[in-house]
Amino acid sequence: MAADHYEVLGVEREASPDEIKKAYRRLARELHPDVNPSPEAAERFKLVTHAYDVLSDPKQREQYDLGPQAGPFGGGQGFGGFEDIFSTFFGGGGGSRGPKSRRERGQDALLRVEIDLADVIFGAHRDLDVDTAVLCDRCQGSCCEPGTHPVTCDICNGTGSIQRSVRSLLGNVMTSSPCGTCRGYGTIIATPCVTCQGQGRVRARKSIPVDIPAGVDTGLRLQLPGHGEAGPAGGANGDLYLEIKVKHDDVFSRDGDDLLATLEVSMADAILGTTTEFAGLDGQVDVDVHAGTQSAEIITVKNRGITHLRGNGRGDLRIGIQVVTPTKLGRGERELIERFAQQYKGDKPRLSQFQQGLFAKIRDRFLNL
Repeated sequence: MAADHYEVLGVEREASPDEIKKAYRRLARELHPDVNPSPEAAERFKLVTHAYDVLSDPKQREQYDLGPQAGPFGGGQGFGGFEDIFSTFFGGGGGSRGPKSRRERGQDALLRVEIDLADVIFGAHRDLDVDTAVLCDRCQGSCCEPGTHPVTCDICNGTGSIQRSVRSLLGNVMTSSPCGTCRGYGTIIATPCVTCQGQGRVRARKSIPVDIPAGVDTGLRLQLPGHGEAGPAGGANGDLYLEIKVKHDDVFSRDGDDLLATLEVSMADAILGTTTEFAGLDGQVDVDVHAGTQSAEIITVKNRGITHLRGNGRGDLRIGIQVVTPTKLGRGERELIERFAQQYKGDKPRLSQFQQGLFAKIRDRFLNL
């Protein structure tokens, strides 16, 4: 049972505010840890300080004197709200819910992560440094200094609420409001943890290992359950959400699960055909350019695109051909071209039948570039 505040301070229940203050000062000088370092004095000093906090506040002293079951109009409050009246008549009133818990679920957190386009093909591993709320190592979420515990609030006797009988249009009804001393928790942290200041958690930087799956795209959010902020008083952790952003690549672009690239081919190689290779995002790519290749033709390399996010397999690598026409020719080069032109009697440029497929290839080639 909680000690009586008046007995703790050694004053009568009718003591004036000045008498209460004088009693507290006398006891504080006697019991303060700087003067009396004994454990017994430290415990008494906490009780004396808490008693003075309650009795020096007129509102809290009035509530303490009235006790958890105040009489009609005790505490000087007005009419209860409709919610109180309804809860009384329909089975929920009178503080039946009990004190609220200090433990709450921690907040969710959002972190944006940039990855390279190459990481999208097979996935990637990252160790992310996150500034977040973590469980206090000193009190392990209890909010109290080690070796101490929360004490029952002597204003509401641990119920977390103060009940009053008030007069309303429907007669006298019982209303319930959160206790102002313990804020509805039913207990008081008399000796808060010095590390977390009674919160049960502290801010810290921690590393979180993350496996980013293959096939992700910009804007996709990954959920990591339990990696968000730690909850107050040892409450469960929230979740961490990772929002993906894929960095721009100067050579390759993406169309769904396909990769797009442009291959510049000299006029001679386009005419005669050639075999070439270049570095892809996942290794060397061999390409056969057939003789007579035209600009905007598409060469497809199967299964060299992005790994499907859901399901097996990969997309394709689509390579758009761009035949490069030289703009500056030396005298010897120009003579060779002229001799070729004389031997090759091709048709003069003219309009031909509209080819929808040609524009479709050009569209596909430059899509998302």
